[in-house]
Amino acid sequence: MNIDNTQSQMRKGILEFCILSIIKRNESYPSEIVEQMKAANLHILEGTLYPLLTRLKNAEMLTYRWVESNAGPPRKYFSLTDKGIAFYEELKATWEELAAAVSQVTTPHP
Repeated sequence: MNIDNTQSQMRKGILEFCILSIIKRNESYPSEIVEQMKAANLHILEGTLYPLLTRLKNAEMLTYRWVESNAGPPRKYFSLTDKGIAFYEELKATWEELAAAVSQVTTPHP
């Protein structure tokens, strides 16, 4: 078996939750999201991020606004909609339940 493939699949499963978590903390633009994911050792390419952000926007989970930048082109800042916040809360509950279950299964019992 290829461990890289398994690790990649595990990361893909939590990618949406992690991205929504970043945006929930503070409206963010894509390069900022990539940097925060990288800092958490969850590397993501902008080519992966943009389609995900577009899908979430089309599903009315995200909205965005353009902000002028002194250092280049305007930036698109994303934030959660009310629907996105509700979805995030469901993902968070699912994650907490799953993490607790995995911990219970993987922790040795006396």
